[in-house]
Amino acid sequence: MKTIDYSIFKGRDFISLHDFSQDELSCILNVAKELKDEQKAGSPHTILQGKTLGMIFTKSSTRTRVSFEVGMYQLGGHALFLSGRDIQLGRGETIVDTARVLSRMIDGIMIRTYSHKEVLDLAEFATVPIINGLTDLLHPCQVLADLMTIQEHKGRLAGLKLAYIGDGNNMAHSLMFGGAKMGLHVVIASPPGYKPDPLVVAMAQADAKENGGSVEVIDDPLEAVRGADALYTDVWASMGQEAEANERKDAFEGYQINADVLKRANRSAIVLHCLPAHRGEEITDDVMEGIQSVVFDEAENRLHVQKAIMALVI
Repeated sequence: MKTIDYSIFKGRDFISLHDFSQDELSCILNVAKELKDEQKAGSPHTILQGKTLGMIFTKSSTRTRVSFEVGMYQLGGHALFLSGRDIQLGRGETIVDTARVLSRMIDGIMIRTYSHKEVLDLAEFATVPIINGLTDLLHPCQVLADLMTIQEHKGRLAGLKLAYIGDGNNMAHSLMFGGAKMGLHVVIASPPGYKPDPLVVAMAQADAKENGGSVEVIDDPLEAVRGADALYTDVWASMGQEAEANERKDAFEGYQINADVLKRANRSAIVLHCLPAHRGEEITDDVMEGIQSVVFDEAENRLHVQKAIMALVI
């Protein structure tokens, strides 16, 4: 990896992993590791002392809110929680006006919302860095945590096979982008009618070609996990899809990580899940609690990668 001047990140938006090179993502992961090591050693790192992060939530959260809020505190700064019910967005103020107002008062904005366009509009009109905490299209912070976790347990990223079983949703999209950029072989297994966005697939395949990886979308979950180094799944019905839950339960029957599926992967394969998990649906309890599960390491690493992102862009 080339040596990267950290200043190139200053003021930059973090919206999609597709926007970053392999070297840049490796740099963020390296900073995350340094910050994690310092935090575990009890060494303070007040990089963002005097800085404030505004956190806009129109979609509720456990891990996103806690990890960003605690992360900003550990970096010496302050995090301000702004729910859709508490600010004027909930009463019709435009995202454009919100971007302009907040930019004059705070140093960065994290937003977790439904519409990806809201994040793009916020980035267009804000003069401070925007961090995508999740949209219906992408979940880039989560995938950085996933990559960090895989690297910790496998010692590398390039050349590994990552099998994702489930909905072709924001997680599948960001896993394709992140995996492609870092040279992984990503296989997505989704049922007909629930495949990832074809445009995202094409963009990720182009990224993979440049970085020595591959991206494939298939129907068969058992074929997807064959020889995999990492298995990944997500809930069958995401937030906002509750009305489709029964229909999705039928569609995703067989798209579950269980002991039999795990046996078809490499013996040393690890299991990941972005959480929250619906045990007994997309993943069984015995796999979730088994020795190959790294789900809670993965959850913790949200804190460390997001601290790295904030430290670099703010």
